[in-house]
Amino acid sequence: MNFRIIRVIIGREYMTRVKKKSFLVTTFVVPVLFALLCSIPALILTLSKGKDKTIAYVDESGYVSGKLEDTKQVAFEDFTGHLSAEELKAQMDNLDFDGILLITPKAEGKEADVNVTTYSTKPVSVEIKEMLTQQIEEAVEDYRLQQYEIDGLKEIMQDVKADVQIVTYTIDEDGEEKETSSEVFMIISMLLSMIIYMFVSMFAGTVMQSVIEEKSSRIVEVLVSSVKAIELMIGKIVGVALVALTQFFLWIVLTVVLVGAFSSIVGFDKLVEGSSSTTQMMEMAGMDSSMMDPSTMTMTMDEHSELGAVLETLQNINYVQLIVAFVLFFVLGYLLYASLFAAVGSAVDNEADTNQLVLPLTIPLMIGFFVGLYAFNSPDSQLVWWCSMIPFTSPIVMLSRIPFGVATWELILSLGLLFLTFLGGAWVSAKIYKVGILMYGKKSSFKDLWKWIRMK
Repeated sequence: MNFRIIRVIIGREYMTRVKKKSFLVTTFVVPVLFALLCSIPALILTLSKGKDKTIAYVDESGYVSGKLEDTKQVAFEDFTGHLSAEELKAQMDNLDFDGILLITPKAEGKEADVNVTTYSTKPVSVEIKEMLTQQIEEAVEDYRLQQYEIDGLKEIMQDVKADVQIVTYTIDEDGEEKETSSEVFMIISMLLSMIIYMFVSMFAGTVMQSVIEEKSSRIVEVLVSSVKAIELMIGKIVGVALVALTQFFLWIVLTVVLVGAFSSIVGFDKLVEGSSSTTQMMEMAGMDSSMMDPSTMTMTMDEHSELGAVLETLQNINYVQLIVAFVLFFVLGYLLYASLFAAVGSAVDNEADTNQLVLPLTIPLMIGFFVGLYAFNSPDSQLVWWCSMIPFTSPIVMLSRIPFGVATWELILSLGLLFLTFLGGAWVSAKIYKVGILMYGKKSSFKDLWKWIRMK
């Protein structure tokens, strides 16, 4: 092989693609979408805040009256004993109420149980409905506790409630204990699985489409008259790989810049505004609501809090190993699949004919994707371990295991098997590519591919 010619092909393939409008659009649009995705909680809390509501209520049960407390979003007015719910509904527009709340005792069931009905001109929001449910439940529970006529019963019930927080430590090879958060590893594992799957499938598919385009336009006939088919295939694969790495690097840089700019404009304090929305967001992030000071709405750090574990876990992650592993598995995984996809592209005349031939390649990718997504449940199980070693699934699954700790010998073995499989796959693909690139007018089958592989 002439490596000078391969370098020329790589340069041509690279420059042709980075100058395309589609490359420029995706390079600059995708980071904007990523930044919006990262910042969407702040946007939702900032833009979804509506005007304060006023709710009039009538308590016919006698359990709730006087116990509903105003919040930042809702103010209550008690009309119990003054007006009925029907009279309030008739005067809703004149009294300028946003809603009417009717609380009645249940005819059957537990003692001190209630039915709650709301009336409004517009549907009640989920946030207000949850707030009403919580306050009414607390009022009914207080009433029931009072019926036992035991002094300090409410305080006793509060005291017996357990608040168990599990603090997890990982002991490294040097015997040092580090506080960790499994949730952080889970998120990183899932993200790595999705990213590597998306990149390998997208750019390997790009190689196949490029081969089909050049073959259908007969440009390839001119190219193979000057260079060998194997040189053309290698140059195309490496050129697209460099385009992929360039785009990925730009995505990371632009996303970080955009998220930082958005945060400085909007401010992260918007994330802690609101009532139940804030609590729900904290619970989704694995943080305890007690970490919020209600009076100042500022975050406080506890030595053994969930947030502390998250931050320490992020600090202790071996980012160098993670980045190096990502690049190696992406490059080798891409090279393996790109060579096979290039062979498929050379064997057909148009993209519609690729469905049958490409299916055996997409199935291992899909299996690796689904195993990688759920690898955090049991990263050392037999299924996950073997899928992290099998070359056709290892680029995805091994990356999903790395955050949980993988022995060095396992990484070396997985990379070695992947590299050897790439060499074998490239040799097979080159045999197919050499013949298929000049074949026209016949829909190729697996039998034809096998015949081309055996040709000398």
